[in-house]
Order: sequence, then C-alpha cells, then structure tokens
Amino acid sequence: MDTYGLIGFPLKHSFSAGFFTDKFRKENIDAEYLNFEIEDILDIRRVILFNQRLKGLNVTTPYKEKVIPFLNNISPEAEKIGAVNVIKVSRKRGDMYFYELTGYNTDYIGFKNSFTPLLKPGVNYKALILGTGGASKAVSQALTDIQIEWLYVSRSKGKNNGRVIYYSDLSQEIIHTHNIIINASPVGTFPDVESCPDIPYNFLTPDHILYDLVYNPEETLFLRKGKEKGASVKNGQEMLELQALAAWEIWNS
Repeated sequence: MDTYGLIGFPLKHSFSAGFFTDKFRKENIDAEYLNFEIEDILDIRRVILFNQRLKGLNVTTPYKEKVIPFLNNISPEAEKIGAVNVIKVSRKRGDMYFYELTGYNTDYIGFKNSFTPLLKPGVNYKALILGTGGASKAVSQALTDIQIEWLYVSRSKGKNNGRVIYYSDLSQEIIHTHNIIINASPVGTFPDVESCPDIPYNFLTPDHILYDLVYNPEETLFLRKGKEKGASVKNGQEMLELQALAAWEIWNS
C-alpha cells in the first residue's frame, strides 16, 4: 500500500486527509493518507525514514517556506514563488536512506483556476493580499501573471519591502482603489470562527471581490461581512480541490 501525507502544525482539521481518503475509496486505490503533525521541520527526516511506502507529501502552515532547504530539487514555478506545498518522494533502489525530494507549488494552480472566473472583462482590478506567508506568495504570483497589481497587508512592521502595507494603513481610499481583497492568512479558520482580518469592512462596496483561502467554515466572518456590503465572495474549497488533484498528478507522473 502506497502512503501519502500532510506535514504541518497544527493539523486538527485537514482538508487533504478527507479528500484523498475519499478519493482512494471511490476509485479503489490501494493507498493511505496520513497526517504528520510535526512541531519542527527537522522532523520531516523522521517522517520519510519511517514511512517506506511514502510517495508524496502535501505541505501546509508553517512549513511551505521552511521545507525548501530539505529538498533535493525544486520545480521552476515553486522556486519563482518561493514556497512549496507538494513534495514528490522518490526512493532509490529501495534503500530507506537514499531518497530524493522534489518540491512543487500547486497552490498557484488551484488559486489561479479558481479565482479568474470571478473577474469581469474591462474592469481595472487591484488587489490586497492579507498575510505574507507561503500561501500568499502563490497568490501574488498568480495575480502578477494575470496582470493584476497587488499589495501585501501585514501585521509585522519588519516586512516592508515596498509592496507591503500594514492593517493600520487601510484607509477608505486604499479600500476603494483595491477592489479585490484576498485573505491568505489562517484568521477565521475553525474553531476560531468569530475572528476575521482586521480591515475596515464599512468601506466595502458591491464592486469588491473577497476571496478567502480558508474553507472551514464554508462562510467565514470575513466573507459574511463582505456579502453584507454586496461584495462578490468565494471561499478556498475549490482552490484546495484543484491543488490536490494537481498534486496527485505530480506524485503519479
């Protein structure tokens, strides 16, 4: 039986485990999907050494960037983005100590294919990306590739590289000139369902698009507040499904 899995911390509510377990059952695939909750990225070595049938890993918070130094190879798109959410594990001659890890980024594929149908022709879009972690890097690259200007919104004063503003900077003018707001942070994820990113929701209009990478709950407080102002909203469920299917193709190519 082949093994696939997810590394991250914490892993209380994993989309991937449910998605792949259901896929294996429906398609009669002889495989298992395990959650590997590791408190330190160094523990990835233990995960690989003690799971001899491991063929692939998904990577989630907080390791999408931290895992890169542990890889033997990285795909051009993942290197460009600077974050990895999929690892293909290749064994050499069945030797548990001789393996090769190749990193990919399917968050990019999932987000781009899920998000672009929301766009209307002829509209001049600008985006705010809430959060500066690994997922936000895939989002920013996708926006760049479809020629949408963007800014990161961060809580940390140490991350200003010219494309970062802070939550305290979110004036009415900035909200009105940025008609796309994407939550790429974990804020609002179950069980913390009464939390939402600290933006001035009263400045939102029906011309705004709010996209939340969070999928649990189905409607986050962030999206609910946007909907109350007439904004178009979408959660991260489809993105996750698309990135998972892309990961499966990578692992079995």
